[in-house]
Amino acid sequence: MTLDDLRVFVAVCRAGSLSAVARDLSCTQSAVSQHVKRLEKETGIELLERHARGVVPTPAGRILRAAAADGIGALDDALRRLDDLARGASGSVRVTTGATSVRHFMAEAIVAYRRGHPQISLEFQTVSSSRSCFEALAAHDLDLAWITMGPVERGIELRPVVELPWVLAVQEHDPLAVRRSVEPADLAGSAQLILPPEHSTSRSHLNDRFAELGIADAASAGTGIADWDTAAHLAQLGLGHAVVPDLPGLRGPGHPGLVLVPVPCLPPLQVGWAVRRWAALSPPARAFADLVEGSCPGAAVRPNG
Repeated sequence: MTLDDLRVFVAVCRAGSLSAVARDLSCTQSAVSQHVKRLEKETGIELLERHARGVVPTPAGRILRAAAADGIGALDDALRRLDDLARGASGSVRVTTGATSVRHFMAEAIVAYRRGHPQISLEFQTVSSSRSCFEALAAHDLDLAWITMGPVERGIELRPVVELPWVLAVQEHDPLAVRRSVEPADLAGSAQLILPPEHSTSRSHLNDRFAELGIADAASAGTGIADWDTAAHLAQLGLGHAVVPDLPGLRGPGHPGLVLVPVPCLPPLQVGWAVRRWAALSPPARAFADLVEGSCPGAAVRPNG
């Protein structure tokens, strides 16, 4: 049996007439009858009683009609929702990222997305590491993950969006605040370095580079902080020197008394999107990803698709 067989059968039961359904479908009465006969052959039981004024379902036919009508109704609803999703007319976009990324990278894009796609819900899940993002993506719980770029994970596609140079965040009265740049010796001689948390991708990047520069002891003695804003705030209070990426929003009135000194000896940190497959991403999720990329200062320009 086919879905068309069931659709025609439900229509016949509703109309009580083969000829009426044939007119509605612009086909012959014989073609309508063939749909019903195919169902009766498949089920091995008579489904319609023929009368002079039309047809009525048999007890078996009533069972099939009820089940088919419910199933077809649910399927039609799902197809409508899929069509809306394909056209970007409804649905949700589920994103996971670190605690401060929404504020630093997505605030502008979220406002623009809500205005342009009021029917799409945005759902955010905060995690503490790129590993947690990958696990959530692999479990099909999420559409997009904003992460620090690291080793490629099996089954995950990465799209770097922006490179962030490293800076040393210090209090404005600190001796290093007047420097044009910070050298490895300055990092090694810092009394208190504030670094990304242990086991994070960004900390791994720093540890590798510190080892290359011969200042691995500075990394091992540093204090790990859970998020960039906390690190900058501690530096602002004069409680240490924070090694942080030059994040959008760190420069400005929101951090009075904080000076960011470039650290050119550290290679830039790449951040961007991770997904299961870009080709399978829903149009609403792709639109949000593109908006975030477009709102990031210095983001790479990419063609749509």
